[in-house]
Amino acid sequence: MQANDVRVLKSAALPTLGVGAIALVAAFVLAGAKGALGAAIGVLLVCVFFSVSVVAVSYAARVSPQLMAIAAMGSYLVKVIVIMLMLATFGDTTLWNPQAFAWTVVVCTIVWTGFEVRAFLKTKMLYVDPDAKVPGQGDR
Repeated sequence: MQANDVRVLKSAALPTLGVGAIALVAAFVLAGAKGALGAAIGVLLVCVFFSVSVVAVSYAARVSPQLMAIAAMGSYLVKVIVIMLMLATFGDTTLWNPQAFAWTVVVCTIVWTGFEVRAFLKTKMLYVDPDAKVPGQGDR
């Protein structure tokens, strides 16, 4: 994992964990222990899902730029499938408060995405490799 990727991961994870802690306290106050458990599971889900995506895309970027897009789309597809499976499996659960879980996931996803975009905008990354060799162009 490159230094830029670690910086982006930290820039998104820390604010999300902060907002998640606030959501956990709010869920506990509004819905009790089951609300706090739902919020905790929501924060954990968002942090794990988005961290896995950043790691997958970072690893794929070392292999090739084309694989980077495939890794991003593939990790997105896996996340959608896992969320669908979770909703189908735990849709009627009484272990935690589903509203606290859902709102925490939505809010943490927005926070993560916003801070991830902010981190990418602040990162000074080249869009073009100045040292790249173009086939058929020779040494000009």
